[in-house]
Amino acid sequence: MQEHAVPSEFICAGTAYATRSSWVAAPLFRKTFFLFPQQEKPILDATISIAVCGFYELYLNGQPMTKGMLAPYISALDDLIYYDRISVTDRLRAGENVLGVWLGNGLRNNPGGAPWGFDRAPWRGSPCFALELCIRFTDGTGLHLRSDESFLTAASPIVFDDYRIGEVYDANLEKPGWNVPGYDDSAWTAAIPAMPPKGELVLCQADPIRVTGERRPVRVFPMDRGWLFDFGLNSAGVCRMKLCGKPGQTIVLHHGEDISGGSLNTKSTTSDPRIETNVDTYICRGGEAEYQPRFTYHGFQYVYVEGLCEEQLRDDTLVYVEFHSDLPERGNFSCSLERANRIQEAARRSTLSNFQYFPNDCPQREKNGWTGDVALSAEHTILNLEAERSYAEWMRSVRKAQTPDGGLPGIIPTGGWGYEPNIHGPAWDCVLTEVPYQVYKYRGNRDIVLDNARAISAYLNYLSDQRNANGLLEFEVDGFGLGDWAQVGHIPMGVSDASLELVHTLTALDSCAKAEYLFEELGLEADKKTARTLKEALRQAARAAFLDPDTMLVKGNCQTAQTLGLAMGLFEAEEREAAFRRLLAMIHGAGDSMDVGVIGGRHLFHVLSEFGHSELAFSMITKPDYPSYGNWIERGATTLWEEFQPEGGPVHSKNHHFWGDVSHWFLRWVAGIHYGRAKGRGTLTIRPAFLSQLRWAEGWHRAPEGEIRVRWERAGSEILLHLTVPDGLAGNIVLSEGATFEDGANEKLAKSGTYLIIGPRRLPL
Repeated sequence: MQEHAVPSEFICAGTAYATRSSWVAAPLFRKTFFLFPQQEKPILDATISIAVCGFYELYLNGQPMTKGMLAPYISALDDLIYYDRISVTDRLRAGENVLGVWLGNGLRNNPGGAPWGFDRAPWRGSPCFALELCIRFTDGTGLHLRSDESFLTAASPIVFDDYRIGEVYDANLEKPGWNVPGYDDSAWTAAIPAMPPKGELVLCQADPIRVTGERRPVRVFPMDRGWLFDFGLNSAGVCRMKLCGKPGQTIVLHHGEDISGGSLNTKSTTSDPRIETNVDTYICRGGEAEYQPRFTYHGFQYVYVEGLCEEQLRDDTLVYVEFHSDLPERGNFSCSLERANRIQEAARRSTLSNFQYFPNDCPQREKNGWTGDVALSAEHTILNLEAERSYAEWMRSVRKAQTPDGGLPGIIPTGGWGYEPNIHGPAWDCVLTEVPYQVYKYRGNRDIVLDNARAISAYLNYLSDQRNANGLLEFEVDGFGLGDWAQVGHIPMGVSDASLELVHTLTALDSCAKAEYLFEELGLEADKKTARTLKEALRQAARAAFLDPDTMLVKGNCQTAQTLGLAMGLFEAEEREAAFRRLLAMIHGAGDSMDVGVIGGRHLFHVLSEFGHSELAFSMITKPDYPSYGNWIERGATTLWEEFQPEGGPVHSKNHHFWGDVSHWFLRWVAGIHYGRAKGRGTLTIRPAFLSQLRWAEGWHRAPEGEIRVRWERAGSEILLHLTVPDGLAGNIVLSEGATFEDGANEKLAKSGTYLIIGPRRLPL
């Protein structure tokens, strides 16, 4: 008997599956088996392995054993089918035992994913599962139970469920005790064998999705023909409802993140105009009841409830159950300006509420793993959270989605949608290099680089083949493509001042540089040479096409173009100062405001700080006037929005993480934590910006060597700098211009302790 068997015998309740207009209930399964008393045959250990095409809940003798919410994973099932392995040694008992499984559709059947072709996915079918229970006894014998036709099945009270649309639950169809010993299952039918999709069976190593908090409404008030529950902040999860219901009473919960014109605004919660998503429906059987959706989740701050009577309103009628991948905290930032702290909180909340196994673009609408979004957020996520296990698991899906010629789709997982040239391109495909680069840089994880090295090399060859006659990369169809998305104030948001050809070429140049670094760190010389050769070719072509040597302007004459030129190696060292002055003039010409899309925004503030303008960057970020992060906060944002638009302008989503690199900027340039890796070892520079707008600032990051913590605070005309630096991590403290240590030096070895800093002079607020 295998000690840890891989489940492979799939079963289902039937071949019919739900559509938007024809519902099929989520199936229940149960299996009874018997064990000797412990004194007769003691159990050494017992493990359940369960693979699921869809979502599942697992019970043993009525006790929930599921690894986490929305288990086992969210994947393209023709690529990867995931299974969980769960220890149940202490949950078995002498005599009758019962295994219970409740299945949801997940991506096995996702009619709500029609805009991206998931309703036509080649793996579409009814949810199915394979299960192995392996029990080892102390006498060396064992019991091996697997899913087969001896499992019995029946319909559950979930009469419809969809990952994006929501759930319909009819309490009149409940089967109390269905998953415990002694239940009468004589009316149940036998499960049938199922042919699963063709994906590789993989043990899920991603961090599980956990409930992270509960929140009660801050206000409840009548709206239209129902009640509006306001939970005070935007996040992701579901509502747990408690009420004393009337027989047949139907309660409908509409989730949204915005109210306008006296009603719930659902424009940002669906990409399919044919159907409303984020809706859960509960049909009462009468009496006290509690309901919480199982196989869906929503992004929301508000819930509009129809069908609820005023006398049924209590303080716990609706409770917001928040959940996301269980990513422990690894760093944070705070300072004396509360608006900046709220921006940091919004960035963190957006990152977490969009992280269900992998980063999604928004929890209320798409729930897609847009490659560009993941790339833009990778660094600030790794700085703040322990996400490398989940990143490594998602990269398995990235490799599976790669085409034989090396190309990638715009969303992963995908059912085939997103390979069109106008959907992806180097500015979004860069995730293939960016995620391994950031994980290696901050964690020293060589495995993620080795796992993806062949895919990266294949993609570099693909890029080389895609160059046009001028040696550039365009990826443009009919004037549209995914380049510097969400330009400040632009409508539609896909339009950018920076051309696709420029953005794609310079992003590819950056990807080549990062690939060269990774290959050098791992000693992959042939791959390193490939990356360097393409990098140099792209750089020369880009300089010839985009750079005006007389003015030091990058073609496009906009903040994004100039920023990317400075951030991605377009200029020679002696050209950089003049090029930066051009960028600075653009910013001043825009009223000291940013005028970029997400790709330009990822680099703009770092470029300002590199040239000594952190004061300006901080003001641009935190000021209360449009456009800025601070303006979002002033307008009530608790998460980051998809776009910077003036008051009344169209904002497609109010919970996006791809503008979140500002959190990285806070840690790197205000707290001053510059951590990296060279020749396999961690490197550190402490380079804080003693901003005139702040009395104090503090940041920390837990590196593999230990915790790095920086706090600076004003003490009259001087500054106290408090450092915690792990033993064995060598580095320097480098002070900004005008600041010195007591002995007049502006650089010292970075060691734990408190340092007295003279200057720089604090400017009036």
